[in-house]
Amino acid sequence: MSTAFFSHSDCRGHDMGRGHPECPERLDAISDHLIASGLDIAIDRRDAPLAQLSDLQLAHTRSYIDEIGDLLQQVEASGERRSVDPDTAVNAGTWRAALRAAGAAIAATDAVIDGTAENAFCAVRPPGHHATRGEAMGFCFFNNVAIAARHALDVRGIERVAIVDFDVHHGNGTEDIVAGDDRILMASFFQHPLYPYSGDVPKGTNMINLPVPPYTRGAALRDLIEANWMPRLDEFRPQIVFISAGFDAHREDDMGQLGLVEADYEWMTRQLKALADRHAKGRIVSCLEGGYALSALGRSVVAHLRVLTGV
Repeated sequence: MSTAFFSHSDCRGHDMGRGHPECPERLDAISDHLIASGLDIAIDRRDAPLAQLSDLQLAHTRSYIDEIGDLLQQVEASGERRSVDPDTAVNAGTWRAALRAAGAAIAATDAVIDGTAENAFCAVRPPGHHATRGEAMGFCFFNNVAIAARHALDVRGIERVAIVDFDVHHGNGTEDIVAGDDRILMASFFQHPLYPYSGDVPKGTNMINLPVPPYTRGAALRDLIEANWMPRLDEFRPQIVFISAGFDAHREDDMGQLGLVEADYEWMTRQLKALADRHAKGRIVSCLEGGYALSALGRSVVAHLRVLTGV
């Protein structure tokens, strides 16, 4: 079976302003490296649909959805860029981009459950893992992975899912949404201290948080993952593995100070693919989060996708 690759041109319409690291060129860098590597022919490209408001309610409060939806639709109509927080802005393209990003994660989940793809990667923006139940922050509006995980559980009848977050920043929004839900086991590492300055004390017993200091390199992280993530994940036996795939822990990315390289992302993906093969019929849904050094991002996504495609 194939690796489905979900994206949409609407995801390039979200633009937070000149010089902002979370920029449309991130998707271009991924596309360029897929073509240059020859991996483009090994993926099954699919258009991301628009998420429905009922989908967003799987992870967010109705009041938040109404509030942020009204704002984004006002900006869509006026064309005037507005700020949500000091790091996060919206423009006329943000509303549709955010709905496409969440819609991609849901469609990817359906594809792997229905067996039309073995696994899937969502090349979408805006990212999602900082969006809490009731707040947009850290470049994020809707929590794509949390929405997809709850869709698998609440709509599709899956009993257990794992969420693995390897972004340099703690996925505080995902933790806020899923903490205490025993159907979900969330495993993550992140640089600490670093924005959003959380995660050192997990919010629930279904969290495996690995805060690591600046300048930690891949070898040390591999040891931590083998000792802390993998035994718990194997014991949990997830039926789908969701990945919040942030590539800003790369040593070339100045959004953090960790020292990962492409080989480390390849190694992590191999561990997660083997986990999915053992327990989840190979089902993986991976969604782009961070990664702001464009060349390193493109190369790292290619390393990630080489494992998912088996090429």
